[in-house]
Amino acid sequence: MNQYNGFWEITGPAPAAGDAKKKYDHVRKGLVGAVLNVKGTANVRRLQEIAVKEIRLGIPLLFGYDVVHGHKTLFPIPLGEAASWDLESIERSARIAAIEASAAGINWTFAPMVDISRDARWGRVMEGAGEDTYLGTKIGIARIKGFQGDDLSANNTIAATAKHFAGYGFAEAGRDYNTVDVGTSTIYNIILPPFKAAVDAGVLTVMNSFNILNGIPATANRFLQRDILKDKWDFKGFVVSDWGSGMEMIDHGFAKDLEQVAELSANAGSDMDMESYAYVAYLKEMVETGKVDIKTVDDAVKRILRVKFKLGLFDDPYKYCDAAFEKELIYNPAHAVAALDVAKKSIVLLKNTPVKINGRPLLPLKKKQQKIAVIGALADDKTVHSEAGALAAMIILPFR
Repeated sequence: MNQYNGFWEITGPAPAAGDAKKKYDHVRKGLVGAVLNVKGTANVRRLQEIAVKEIRLGIPLLFGYDVVHGHKTLFPIPLGEAASWDLESIERSARIAAIEASAAGINWTFAPMVDISRDARWGRVMEGAGEDTYLGTKIGIARIKGFQGDDLSANNTIAATAKHFAGYGFAEAGRDYNTVDVGTSTIYNIILPPFKAAVDAGVLTVMNSFNILNGIPATANRFLQRDILKDKWDFKGFVVSDWGSGMEMIDHGFAKDLEQVAELSANAGSDMDMESYAYVAYLKEMVETGKVDIKTVDDAVKRILRVKFKLGLFDDPYKYCDAAFEKELIYNPAHAVAALDVAKKSIVLLKNTPVKINGRPLLPLKKKQQKIAVIGALADDKTVHSEAGALAAMIILPFR
């Protein structure tokens, strides 16, 4: 139930001191069920060997990574792909991303993001499919199919994650991690349908969100994680917290310390703790004091083990550790051809025909004596990603 970020040069010597040493010791004691941001067949194999050969139970690890728009061969950002309205191409994009990621040792992606968002100020709008619930639902299903394929035990399919559960795209003022305050109609008709469709499509994991909903942080929200997801929708996979979202409940003023974070998160249905260190430090104590029922822990463990079984890791813990596949499939020329095809389909052109705003002509653009103003904090920043610049800038036509 504990997930750590990659923490040392894995193929080199073991860490001798500090936080990396502590995490390394936790791996060797069997206190870690998954890691993230560890990639490459050599690195993955080394960690997997520790888990399988040096620990009494020999339970293989999950290796998670943000495979958001391609792995090494990059595809358009999800918002760009959504503009294609081409579900077959979007599924193919995710399939190729899964092929490359799995060749690099990764067996779990934190995608697709199926949050619906209608505030362009929210920086993560680029990671989703836009503002329409129906389109976002269809794209989420396509990407899950692409990642997970038809056979989860194959060595070129990976577990998908529907995120962020729930309401993250409606953060007030578009500020990341902020409070969400929406009505029942918005929750049930706009926010939840893509997640329900993801569960029906067989998504293996769901990630909870940073935000507060109805005054309760999602990581401690029993209504979302137990009442809806696990009970009403009968979701059989597991819920992973977003990075440190358990710890951030302290900042929200909802939990007083990590002990209470462990209690609230586990009871609410958050099965795996990513980088909050609450479960590894205090969950045993919470069970011993009766604040968390051992049946709650058993249920979470069953869910996590079930995903590992479905991925075939108990049959072959090293199925994602083939260096020959890694060399052959990363940057495969056929993948670049597919990426170019999806990119062409994602381009949106504004037709240069007469358009007026408030009675003033905006289009067509003049071929001469025309100036364009690009305004925004990142408009002249050449070091940021293009999508960030695009979101931070506003183009005004014409400029006089």
